[in-house]
Amino acid sequence: MLVHPNINPVAFAIPEFSVFGLHIHLQVHWYGLMYLLGFWGFWWLGTIRARLPHVNWPRERVGDLLFYGVLGVILGGRTGYMLFYAYDAQGHWTLGQDPLSFFRIWDGGMSFHGGLMGVIVAMIIFARELKLSFWEVADFAAVLTPFGLFTGRLGNFINGELWGAPTSLPWGMVFQNAHDNLPRHPSQLYEALLEGLLLLAILWWFGRKPRPLGAISGLFLLLYGSFRFAIEFVRLPDTQLGYLYGSGWFTMGMQLCLPMLLFGAGFIWMAYHRKSKAA
Repeated sequence: MLVHPNINPVAFAIPEFSVFGLHIHLQVHWYGLMYLLGFWGFWWLGTIRARLPHVNWPRERVGDLLFYGVLGVILGGRTGYMLFYAYDAQGHWTLGQDPLSFFRIWDGGMSFHGGLMGVIVAMIIFARELKLSFWEVADFAAVLTPFGLFTGRLGNFINGELWGAPTSLPWGMVFQNAHDNLPRHPSQLYEALLEGLLLLAILWWFGRKPRPLGAISGLFLLLYGSFRFAIEFVRLPDTQLGYLYGSGWFTMGMQLCLPMLLFGAGFIWMAYHRKSKAA
């Protein structure tokens, strides 16, 4: 039986200082650093991919796309969490009772599916600004996104949150925040490996050669949806939501993955059944 190391979520603190009579004490959290590492990895891998002959993007375009993407991740991720997950134990919608809770990001709460929607909107705007095909932008970003998913799930593990169901497997881990001393699936690490590293490796390999526009994006949606849906079987749902429809197994994460599976398969089919240039 393994035990979670119970890492302090605060990486370091800046000594208190005063500005215009206000006392400011700043703390830098590991979770925030993981986001920054994910954004850096997107840019670094993007500059490598941009040099591929069939991609041929200017280096500065990668940085511009990252700027749009960061806005989409933060705004979309927070909006998605507040819409899909922000409910109290009685089922009351937090945002309806306290609209200002949207801005208290430091209290936690980001949704991948919301972030995905935010990034899609950001890519639409970016493509229009540069007069590019949306699919060219989306296929470029899809290859790089899993690196951020990997670092984000490592942040969840460091925080000791989003643990899995109890298990008797030898790698079961006791999470002290669970307060029951039961070994559980380290589902954050499952997601880091599958949705992060494995998905990155597959998409990077697939994207090394020219593919029909939309094929890479479709593969991203199909594989992420499949990996996340499978992991939801061993990851406990948010306590305020529980299992949906009285099923005892169907979670909000599964429900949000179903459209990804359908759209992913549809995009791949369309990519290979229409005449378009490769990305």
